Amino acid sequence: MIGHLFVFATITPKPEFFEDAQAAIAGIVPDTRKEVGCFQFVLHANTEEGCLYLYEEWQDQAALARHYTMPYVGAVFLKYQEWLAVPVDIKKFSKLL
Repeated sequence: MIGHLFVFATITPKPEFFEDAQAAIAGIVPDTRKEVGCFQFVLHANTEEGCLYLYEEWQDQAALARHYTMPYVGAVFLKYQEWLAVPVDIKKFSKLL
């Protein structure tokens, strides 16, 4: 919907942590989808490249900011410190048409 915030996040774990990262993110999907202001939160994987991708749709920036304060999100972010090969690449978009 026009006016919503769309997020594409590229998550690149170290190869030895790929499955752990995938499981941890998959574990927060149900709770995230129940959050007020969350319309989509979909996890994708490219195992050949060793990357995980999140496609998200939020009502607005405030809803996304609330998401980042959730304890289950903080737990994954904490694990990222050890797991990630590079920082998460987050791109935010607005729908035009």
